[in-house]
This record gives sequence, C-alpha cells and structure tokens, in this order.
Amino acid sequence: MDIPPNAHVLVIDGRKMLLFKNEGSVASPKLSVTTHREKEGVATHDQGSDKPGTTHESVGSARSGYEQTDFHQQDEDRFAADAADMLKREVLAGRIGALIVIAAPRTLGELRKHYHAAVEKCLLGEVAKDVAGRPGDEIVALIASS
Repeated sequence: MDIPPNAHVLVIDGRKMLLFKNEGSVASPKLSVTTHREKEGVATHDQGSDKPGTTHESVGSARSGYEQTDFHQQDEDRFAADAADMLKREVLAGRIGALIVIAAPRTLGELRKHYHAAVEKCLLGEVAKDVAGRPGDEIVALIASS
C-alpha cells in the first residue's frame, strides 16, 4: 500500500497513539509525528477492589458467578474510542484527507465500532498489527508490504 503525500498514519495500541503525516512523496515517504498520546497504566488493585459477586438461581441450589471486571481492557477500549473521536474531529475540520490505520487487532476492532462516516470515506487501508513502539521506517516498511 502506498502512502500519498500529506496522508496521515495512525499507529495505536491500547495505551499509545501516534499520528504521523507523510511529508515526503509516494516513492520516498517521510513520516513525522503530529500527535502523540500515551496513557499511564493503573494497577488493578487501584481500579477495583471488590471480588466478583455471586447470585443464587431461583430454581435449584446452583450458583452462578460473575467474572472479574477487566478494568485494563475497559481503559484500552475507552482510549480507542477517544482516538476515533479525535480522528472524526480532524477529518471534519479538513486537517486529514487520507488516512491509514495500524492498530493492535483488538484495538482495531474497537476503533471500527466508533469510526464516523467521514473517517471511513478517507480511510485508505488498515493493518491489524501492534507496532506502536516501532520507529517510523519500520512502519513505512510494514505499510509498503501490506
């Protein structure tokens, strides 16, 4: 996949987001960071302290338990939803005209739930891979091979 000049590339996982802009050409892309956000991890014991509850069935003596809430996953999903909202604002303001998204698979699924129609129209492609900690030249190579 090619990266057109002035196209944006969003690289995101559940905790880190980088928005790049191609300031080079299609033949020689040069990604520069325009936005960088990183979410601090909060320890599980600081997010919730209660054990999962149980309930009694009204028929018989069976009990059913509730699973522990995954607060880390909720945080990561919220981070992805916030990123999708940022993309919507940037696209509607005319600051993003072409977009490529590279995201960890679960984060990509969450982003897709929150894409605005205008974001979907300017989307050139998506790559489901976690590369948020990689340098720009590796990201360019990954896009080129997709």
